[in-house]
Amino acid sequence: MKKPEALRIPAVAALLGWLVVAPVLAQNPAQPELGYRSVKTLTQNGRTFKDLNKNGKLDPYEDWRLPVEKRVQDLVGRMSLEEKVGFMLISTTRMAGDNAFQANAPRTEITSGFNEEDLVQANNIFTRKPLPAPMMSAAGTTKGVKQFHLRHFILRANPPAGTLAEWANNLQALCESTPLGIPAIVASNPRNHITIDAAVGLSVGTTAFSKWPGELGLSAMHDLKQTREFADIARQEWAAAGLRKGYMYMADLATEPRWQRVEGTFGEDADWAASMIREVVLGFQGSKLGTTSVALTTKHFPGGGPQENGLDSHFDYGKFAHYPGGMFDYHLKPFKAAVEAGTSAIMPYYSSPKGKEFEEVGFSYNRAMIQDLLRKKLGFQGIVNSDTGPIEMMPWGVESLTLHQRYQKALNAGVDLFSGAADPTLLLETVRQGLVTEARIDESVRRLLKEKFELGLFENPYVDVEKARQIIGSAGFQKKADLAHRKSIVLLRNDAGLLPLKQKTKVYFETYYDNGRNGNPVTVYKPTRTFPQIEFVATKDEADVVLLWLVPSAGSLFSSTAKPIELSVSKNRIDVGHVTGLLQSKPTILAVNFSSPWVLAEIDGAATKTVLATFGTTPDALLDIVTGAYNPTGKLPFTIPASEKAVADNQSDVPGSREPKGYALFPFGHGLGYGPN
Repeated sequence: MKKPEALRIPAVAALLGWLVVAPVLAQNPAQPELGYRSVKTLTQNGRTFKDLNKNGKLDPYEDWRLPVEKRVQDLVGRMSLEEKVGFMLISTTRMAGDNAFQANAPRTEITSGFNEEDLVQANNIFTRKPLPAPMMSAAGTTKGVKQFHLRHFILRANPPAGTLAEWANNLQALCESTPLGIPAIVASNPRNHITIDAAVGLSVGTTAFSKWPGELGLSAMHDLKQTREFADIARQEWAAAGLRKGYMYMADLATEPRWQRVEGTFGEDADWAASMIREVVLGFQGSKLGTTSVALTTKHFPGGGPQENGLDSHFDYGKFAHYPGGMFDYHLKPFKAAVEAGTSAIMPYYSSPKGKEFEEVGFSYNRAMIQDLLRKKLGFQGIVNSDTGPIEMMPWGVESLTLHQRYQKALNAGVDLFSGAADPTLLLETVRQGLVTEARIDESVRRLLKEKFELGLFENPYVDVEKARQIIGSAGFQKKADLAHRKSIVLLRNDAGLLPLKQKTKVYFETYYDNGRNGNPVTVYKPTRTFPQIEFVATKDEADVVLLWLVPSAGSLFSSTAKPIELSVSKNRIDVGHVTGLLQSKPTILAVNFSSPWVLAEIDGAATKTVLATFGTTPDALLDIVTGAYNPTGKLPFTIPASEKAVADNQSDVPGSREPKGYALFPFGHGLGYGPN
C-alpha cells in the first residue's frame, strides 16, 4: 500500500527543494523530445512535460530541467516499499510465442505481445537439487509490471527487428500506465557475434543484428579504432530496438584454458583486455550516459577466469576461484579500465575465492570485494548487478543461510540489483523483518533510477519501429562488420609458402563441425560469390589444395560435468582419422576455429605446414584471406598450448605468455602476414 501523499513529500521540504534548484532552472535547457502513449502533458513557461503520476501538476521528478540527483530524490520519496523492492529485481521477460524456457514446448512465432504465463522453476539446474522454495524465474508481463513493480527485464528472445521494437514500445506503454509511470529498461546478452556456444545467458546467437566476429575475434583484430566502431554501430542497433542495457562485456581473462567461457572474453592479456573494454564501454555508452547510450554491465568481477581446474561456478563443483600464481591484481586491470571509462554497472561472479586472505563466500556476498575493493579502492559509483540466481541457485559459501539472510548478506556486501527472480516477496520480507533497513534499499534504488534518468527514458522510452527495421543489420553496418571478420583471422603458419593461393588453383573446401544435432558434420562449401583466381571442386581427388576448416566444440557450458574439459581436438567432436586422411591426401590449408585454446598435438605434424586461426567468422572472410584478397593482420588473443600436460600443469590465474618455456605451441600475440595491406 502506498504511503499517504502528505507523509511522502512534506510541503515544506518540497518547497525548499524547489528554492534550491531555482538557479538551475534559469539555465534554460533545450526542450527534449517527449514520447508518451496514455499520460497527458503539462506546459510551463512554454515548455512541455509529461504528467507521469497523473496528478495534474508538474512534480520535480517529471521536470527534465532539474539535475538528475533532484529528480531521483523526489521519486524515491514517492515510491512505496513494495515498489522499491520490485525495482531491485531483474528477471527474464518473454514475448508472446516465446516458449524457449518450457521443456518440450512447440516452437511458435514470436510476436510483439506479452507472454502472460508465470514460469516457476522448481529445481536448480546447476545442482540438480530442489530449490529451497518455489522461486519464479519469470512472471507474466502485466503481473510483473503492475503487481510486482518490476522495471528491469532481460530479453532472451530472438525475433525480427521490427517485432522487437514493437514489443519494447508495448512494454513501455504498460509501464507508463502505472501510478508513477516509471519506464522499464530492457537488457540483453550479446546479439552481434558469431558464436559457438549460444546457450541462454551467454549469447543470443544469430540475430537480425549486424554479425561481427566473436569477442575473441574482435580482440584478434588488434585494432582499437575498429573495436570502437563496432561498439558504436552495435549501440545504434540496440537503441533502435529499445534495448538500452547490455549484459556485457566480459572483462574476465582467459588465463585458465579449460574454462568454458573463454569464447566470451577478449583473451588472456590484462593490458590488452583493458584497452578493449575501454573502447567497448565508450562505444556503447559515450563519455557519459545519454539519450543515445546503451548502458553496459561489465562482468564478472573480480574476474571469472582463474577457476579451479577450469570448472565453472554456475555449478557447485566449480564454485572456487583461486590464485596459485598470486596474480589476483592482474585480473583487476580490465575492470579498472571499465570503471575509468564509466561503465554503468558491474556484475560479480558466483565464484567463492579460495585462500586464507579471502572470505570464502560468493563474490555477490563478499563485502571486501564489493565495498572495500570495487567501491572504495577502484572508486566505482554505479550499479552492482548480481549474476542470475545467487540467492536461490548458486549461494556458494552461504548455503547454510536462509533466503532472507542471503538477501541480507548480499545487500550488506553492496548488491543493488538481483538477477533471476521476478517475485519480490522474499526481499520485501527481508526488509520488514528488520534484517535490512529501508534506507539501504533507497541507496540501491537511487543508483537504479539515476541510470534511467541519464538514459532519457523518463522523457522518451519509445522507439521508431520503421527505423529499427531499416538500420538493424543494414548493409552499411554489415560492410563494416565484414572488414572486421577479415581482420580477425590469424595466420599461424605458412611454412610451405602455400598462401596466398596462386591463380587457377582447384580448391576442395570442407567445414567439419559436429554440433551434436546433425548426423553428418561435414559440409562442402558452395560458393555464394565469385572468387576469380580459384575453382571450387566437389571432391578432394579433384583438388590441387584442400581447405579444411575445423570447428571443435566442448558442448554447451550448461551440459558440463564435474571434471575438467580436455582440449585435444579428438575430445571436442573432431574425427582425427578423417582429418589425418585429408592432410595426407593433398597440400592442405588447416583452419581451426578457437572458441577455447584447443590442443592440436594429435594433428600437428609434417602435413600441417599451413595453419590459420578463426574466432567466429564467415567462410567468405576465410576465403578472402587464403586467396590474398585480404592480407592477414590478426594476432592471437591467447596462447595455444602445446599439449594436454601443459594445460594440466598451468596456473589458473597466470596468462599463457607467462607460463614456463614449452607451454606454447603458438604464443599470445603471434600472427603472420603476406605483406602490407
